[in-house]
Amino acid sequence: MTTTSPTVHTSVTPLLSKDPATDRRPGLLLAVVLAAQFMALLDVFIVNVAAPTIRTELGASGAALQLVIAGYTISYAVLLITGARLGDLLGHRWMYLGGLGVFTIASLACGLAAGPEQLIAFRLVQGVGAALMIPQVLSLIQRNFTGERRVRALGAYSAVLATGAAAGQVAGGVLVSADLFGASWRPVFLVNVPIGLVLLVLGAKVLPRDRRDEPERTRGLDLPGLVLLAAAVSLLTVPLVLGQEQDWPLWSWLSLAASVILFAAFLSYESRLARRGGAPLIAPRVLRIPGMGRAVLRIMLVMGVNAGFLFTLTLHIQGGLGFSPLRAGLTFGPSALVFGAVGLTWRRWPRKLQGALIPGGFALTAVSVVAVGLVLRDGGSGGLAVYAAFAGVGAGLALAFSPALTGALATVRQEDAADASGLLATVTQLGQLLGVATFGTLFLNRLTGPGAQASANALWACTLTLAAAAIIGLLAGLVRRRH
Repeated sequence: MTTTSPTVHTSVTPLLSKDPATDRRPGLLLAVVLAAQFMALLDVFIVNVAAPTIRTELGASGAALQLVIAGYTISYAVLLITGARLGDLLGHRWMYLGGLGVFTIASLACGLAAGPEQLIAFRLVQGVGAALMIPQVLSLIQRNFTGERRVRALGAYSAVLATGAAAGQVAGGVLVSADLFGASWRPVFLVNVPIGLVLLVLGAKVLPRDRRDEPERTRGLDLPGLVLLAAAVSLLTVPLVLGQEQDWPLWSWLSLAASVILFAAFLSYESRLARRGGAPLIAPRVLRIPGMGRAVLRIMLVMGVNAGFLFTLTLHIQGGLGFSPLRAGLTFGPSALVFGAVGLTWRRWPRKLQGALIPGGFALTAVSVVAVGLVLRDGGSGGLAVYAAFAGVGAGLALAFSPALTGALATVRQEDAADASGLLATVTQLGQLLGVATFGTLFLNRLTGPGAQASANALWACTLTLAAAAIIGLLAGLVRRRH
């Protein structure tokens, strides 16, 4: 067996449409769409730090607080593929701007909410806005960047995904601690409003106008497929988000089992629809693109390891070591910075190394997460060694993720851009949910009592399991694909 990696092609099909303004300002276009991606990802994590204050000031119950945190993630994950298809039907420019508008208004409403019920409702709407907006990011990159520009744009995209999680925790700690204008937790939502308004103005100027003659516009919306997929993702997502806090009751297991059945029904229906010449929600040919299945597995593993690592380390650092939210967020700085740097520069590395980047990244991740566990195993803070291990995790995850994403998208045809974007965005989100649910549950189950040592013991078990997940990603690339 030999180690292989998907070949990243930089000569891709021409742009579907040309817009002179976009051609003159590709950097501004990329900055606008990635800023929205960053803001939406930030909101997955920024509320975690503010949760105790929200509970105290709004008198929220434990269940209500869970829904404040999880409502955004649930509606976001359920509607991602729908948002991608609507981008094809109605235009990526207008879906991006419309989703951004909904997200911004909902953020304002969240910041002004008078009670937990209002906050839960507005968080659900905020997730809807993100689900409409975020799939357009990859589609716009696919359609407006070619060759090396596309590779660099995808590198920036992967860097944003990595830094958003750590930045959310840091930003949440800063905003809550600052207590701006006596507003307590509210600025964690209100900060989105001025940013969203600026992006709306810039987006209206730089986003390319959608063409009415694009062939995808005639495909229509696969409503039965949409209902099946939304139900399947809901049944998977809700227990993953809420089951852990409720000690995995029976309904959570029944929901997970039902999700498997509905996913199978969805795939069967979509295949039959495609054979009849219909317009499925996800074109089956996208799943048959060489290397797409392996890329989906790798991307899900990277996002699961990344989210699980952040979540369990946050529990240990804040709960076990007693770090403040701000200090805990800053602790992850090296990992996020190295991830971003590697994600932006890997294409410049020697060509002879390119084929080994993805498996090498998974191997480095496995070694580094074990190193983190070893450094922290005695219940101490780890000193400088822990930052070096964190940097290794960031480098490994970047090498595993960025080339896999670029390779998966490089051979996607323009007419399949929305399908691929929705699929990979959903896989990314589900990977994060699976990572938090799986590794978070393991950490809490292994936590035998209070104190730094008990927490360190639980973390050690998690780092070994995180390393095992990374090794699965490594093994996924060891079999040469037969042409």
